[in-house]
Amino acid sequence: MRSTTLCLSLSSLCLLAGADRALAEDWQYSLKAGVANAPRYSGSDQRMSAPLLGGKVVSPWGIFLDTDKGLGWGYEGNALSFSTYVGASSSRKDKNESLHAGSKRLKGMGEIKARPQVGVSASYNLGGVIVGATLEHALKEDDHKDSGKAFTHLELSLGTNLYDGRYGSVDASLSSHFGDRNYLQTWYGVTTGQAAQSRFQAYKAGAGNISNGLNLVWSVPISEHTEFSTLLDVQYLADEAGKSPIVERRLQTSVMGVLEYTF
Repeated sequence: MRSTTLCLSLSSLCLLAGADRALAEDWQYSLKAGVANAPRYSGSDQRMSAPLLGGKVVSPWGIFLDTDKGLGWGYEGNALSFSTYVGASSSRKDKNESLHAGSKRLKGMGEIKARPQVGVSASYNLGGVIVGATLEHALKEDDHKDSGKAFTHLELSLGTNLYDGRYGSVDASLSSHFGDRNYLQTWYGVTTGQAAQSRFQAYKAGAGNISNGLNLVWSVPISEHTEFSTLLDVQYLADEAGKSPIVERRLQTSVMGVLEYTF
């Protein structure tokens, strides 16, 4: 699970809000807070709960700063949405921490450090069915030879709205995740060096399908600017990932509750 932090201070929001009034009306701001319950790492049968905090600012020109994605630029048309961004990749520790993915069961595997990441995301509305794709490439991290290689991740999704009425809206999407050889080896592989220091046998993972699953989001408006969302994500780890010796459970489920305020 990727933990997020609120990186926009009240002072920076005030500086942005103090811009020219004609432009300020087109600025979009959002803050969110919630809690998530998810596996300690992808493949773990242990669970952890952690707070979620985040924020986003979008300028009239499409430039945005998002605690989930990073700094980027986006476009939204009638059917097509597109964004490109620079941010930080996910990370994993080999000990138990309340705010970071990882587990003491991975002791000896070493830390997978966050590193700079570039991403491109696009979606197209085909008359109620939304086709989406997100491609992310994390740069090399030189300090860790076992887990510091550059890697690439691709997510493909197909979503639709199931309900929209007095009780809010329910959206569902099917998703598949793919990774190159370095991605699978970083997150699911075990090198000979890691095997010598941990309880796992060496495992060389190849490129391919990481997981396939379903995502459900139930959003309920509380006021004109406030919305509460409940999210359920279910993923089943595919062969290259699922056969890894660090994987204790192939079926992974995550639940989140998020309150979002926009202004």
